[in-house]
Amino acid sequence: MLPSPLNEAITLELLDLRHAEELFALTDANRSHLRVWLPWVDRTRSADDTREFIRQTQRQWAENNGFQAAILEHGAIIGVIGLHGVNWANRSTSIGYWLSGRAQGRGVMTTACRAFTRHAFEALSLNRVEIRCATENGRSRAIPERLRFTSEGTLREAEWLYDHFVDHVVYGMLASEWRPSAA
Repeated sequence: MLPSPLNEAITLELLDLRHAEELFALTDANRSHLRVWLPWVDRTRSADDTREFIRQTQRQWAENNGFQAAILEHGAIIGVIGLHGVNWANRSTSIGYWLSGRAQGRGVMTTACRAFTRHAFEALSLNRVEIRCATENGRSRAIPERLRFTSEGTLREAEWLYDHFVDHVVYGMLASEWRPSAA
């Protein structure tokens, strides 16, 4: 099951419809901050859009194809982290995440990514975990670097962000490289 709590203040909860209003409000309040790097922000115009996203994550969970979790600090949602999907044939997955502007810079996402990586290797017995970040997104790139993922290369023009393409750096970690005490 999901690793939680992460520490005395931070917990993770599988996304549920009861999170929809709060999660939409957080997205809306952070719209300009999130839009710089995330292509879905403009499509999230109401709590109904957030509810539909949560329904999709519930289907993902039911199909054993990854999951999405709310990151809570003292019970309030401050971001989201998830496994985009699980390739069971190749025993691999990728982690995606976002955090409100106010919650950044305190190690919250590094702690959450460490827990998700541990879960992927130890609970799900996967062999590979990826994190992809826009090359210019220094805050996001710092997380896999801090956790000792290997930079495996750059995907040119990998993602369309509203009016331009951005390159992505692919970070990977293998089960044989995972050392939770060193990360």
